[in-house]
Order: sequence, then C-alpha cells, then structure tokens
Amino acid sequence: MKPLVLLSIEDDTGDRCVDIIQTAADAFCYRECRRDPEDGHGWRHLSGAVADSYPSVDEACAAARRDVPWLTV
Repeated sequence: MKPLVLLSIEDDTGDRCVDIIQTAADAFCYRECRRDPEDGHGWRHLSGAVADSYPSVDEACAAARRDVPWLTV
C-alpha cells in the first residue's frame, strides 16, 4: 500500500505542517514538514524516515501533539 496522507495540519504562518499518514492497513504515523516561501520546492520533511507507527489515527495525532511543540490541534 502506498502511504496516504489523511490529514495535514498547518501552523498559523503556513510554513510548517504535520501530516498524519496511513502507511498500511493498520498502521499510521506522522511527519513534520516545512516550506520556505523563497524556495519553490514546496514541502520538505524535517526528519528522516518515520520510525514509529501507531495502530490508530488518534494515537498518531496524540504522538504528534506530544512531540511537535507548535501543534495544538
């Protein structure tokens, strides 16, 4: 299964986001990304490969809220 972004949450500036991703039938993870307005590349991942996966979207969201300081949703 190709990873599927289920939810993308941007910060107030629009320069950072957290994607909640379904990686398999019963596996979910998150990735924090950033974009630089002066760079036409678009979004870039702030970390390497996703190390942790979670059995539900809710657990992936909770982990993202715990680990990403600006994320308050």
